[in-house]
Amino acid sequence: MRSIDTLTGRFAALTLLFVALAELFVLIPAMSNFRIDYLQTRLEKAQIASLALLAAPEDENITTDLESELLDNAGVYNVVLRRDDVRQLVLSSPLPGPIVATYDLRSNSTLAMAADALRQLFDRKDEVVRVIGAPVNHAGQLIEITLSTAPLRKAMVDFGLPVLVWSAVLILLTAALLNLAAQRLILKPIRRVISHMASYSAAPEDTRLIITPDARIVEVREAESALASMQTTLTQALKQKERLAGLGQAVAKISHDLRNILTTSQIFADRLEDSADPAVRKAAPKLVNSITRAVNLCETTLAFGKAEEPAPTLSRFDLRALVDEIAEAEALLAEAPNGTPLVDFVIDISPNLVIRADRDQLHRVLSNLIRNGRQAIEAAGRPGTIEIAGAETDHDWQIRVGDNGPGLPQKAQDYLFKPFTGTTRKGGTGLGLAIAADLIRGHGGKLELQRTDENGTCFTITLPRGALIENFEAE
Repeated sequence: MRSIDTLTGRFAALTLLFVALAELFVLIPAMSNFRIDYLQTRLEKAQIASLALLAAPEDENITTDLESELLDNAGVYNVVLRRDDVRQLVLSSPLPGPIVATYDLRSNSTLAMAADALRQLFDRKDEVVRVIGAPVNHAGQLIEITLSTAPLRKAMVDFGLPVLVWSAVLILLTAALLNLAAQRLILKPIRRVISHMASYSAAPEDTRLIITPDARIVEVREAESALASMQTTLTQALKQKERLAGLGQAVAKISHDLRNILTTSQIFADRLEDSADPAVRKAAPKLVNSITRAVNLCETTLAFGKAEEPAPTLSRFDLRALVDEIAEAEALLAEAPNGTPLVDFVIDISPNLVIRADRDQLHRVLSNLIRNGRQAIEAAGRPGTIEIAGAETDHDWQIRVGDNGPGLPQKAQDYLFKPFTGTTRKGGTGLGLAIAADLIRGHGGKLELQRTDENGTCFTITLPRGALIENFEAE
């Protein structure tokens, strides 16, 4: 059974099947033609015997023995001729049984003849049938004979058996040749491709194991070319990933040490604000802000460099309370020196909207989106509005954060959610959105840019609720 599951076994089985069908379509018409020739020969012999009898002088009586000999030579029981619209029983002998069927060779179709031949071949009973045909050389209107089916079936078997044996030999020989050709022309190249794939999977970094397309069959060569291209791309990607992994470890170590150094520097910079020198006191806040940004960069780089964010710890909480908390903190940072608010926060969330998520992680995500909106409005140099809206459906929760700032430039859109590339703010890293998107994916949701143009930017957070609620209730 295992051999049938292989390509070789199936190819051999299909070859045997199709060649056998082809031989069958040849053998059946051959048997049908042989049967027709057999019956036509009996008609001709019966006609010759009848004409011999009719040619005898009328005053001479034909003996019973002679009539029996004529019928035996023709292989029939009786002969009827129709001449000049007169039906005449020329030769006759007792029938061993009733006539069970009549075959008219003048009008039967090819399919009917084939069906009669198969029926005759597999019917083992010896029966009497009537056969009607046209006399040769226009020696009458028709000739009708009766004969036994046993000799006909034996003749058909004697004719078909050698044909069947030779057909079987031909089938086996054809299958063997086709299988050999398939082994050399198709299966051998396929096995070579499989062998290359197995060797490459053991050491994908080794460029020597990349397959070299050299098959003479076009389809196999195309498969080898596609495999070589994939292996080349994968090997390069693995090498680049290895280099990036080493670089990431180095950056993480540097960021860790640099953060410690900058933290110490920040402590000393804070003390500079108490200096008696007015110039030092004036420069101290700028120095503190620069060091703070550097510390934040180190911390975010270290956070992003982790293997993965921790899995979310899900709990139910009031979304409106979380958004109010973030908005109040951002509103303090958005005040002008004279105390005038630069950003107006509009919150469209029902006080009764309770969601299930990791509150700390969602706090980080919303803080990043709202802070980006605030900074975009501040960079535009004019007051603006940030709108936070929340809603729920039967399948998910949706949170929308939008602003009426200047919108994202094309570069930021092209590299959105990619670390170190998607930022347009001076001193920014682009890690915020990348981390935010990763945190939302950890919830099974998605963070999407809904729109951005000269009228502002809007992000949408979608968190699934069905499966999460079921798990929560089960707990």
